Amino acid sequence: MLCATDTFIFKTAVLTEHLKLTAKKVIKMSVWHGNLHKKKLTGGRKRMYRIKRKFEQGTFPAETTLGEPKRKCTRGFGGTTKIKVLNDKFASVTDSKSGKTQKTEILRVVRNPANVDYNRRGVITKGAEIETGLGMAKVTSRPGNDGVINAVLVSGKEEKA
Repeated sequence: MLCATDTFIFKTAVLTEHLKLTAKKVIKMSVWHGNLHKKKLTGGRKRMYRIKRKFEQGTFPAETTLGEPKRKCTRGFGGTTKIKVLNDKFASVTDSKSGKTQKTEILRVVRNPANVDYNRRGVITKGAEIETGLGMAKVTSRPGNDGVINAVLVSGKEEKA
């Protein structure tokens, strides 16, 4: 016959086994796009009713800068491959007037309106203004996602006739 202390020991043993099983299921993610950490409409806390899933996992931004060409291939959702530009010194600049595209060297990053910190560090993102061999250009591609830096000429160097 079981006494009160035996049932207490049995219950704690079962509880510790349950905690060990649930502790193994915790997935550590530094960037996570789930919504279980947010609050409810009433302002109350949401409880974690399940573990984090692999499809909610995110990655850090590429933060493309000027330098020797360096790219990184990553696996995306559904098995697609994504090429991220980490460093590059060339851009495909299109002249909207003539419709011609040329691969030119990026001299410097003039301005990045996306982020004040990116502006200070010279990070190239979509919308950043760069100075090239042809003149001032605005980046139209997303270097962290597209794997290439495309730009449109804003003001070119005036040719003397």
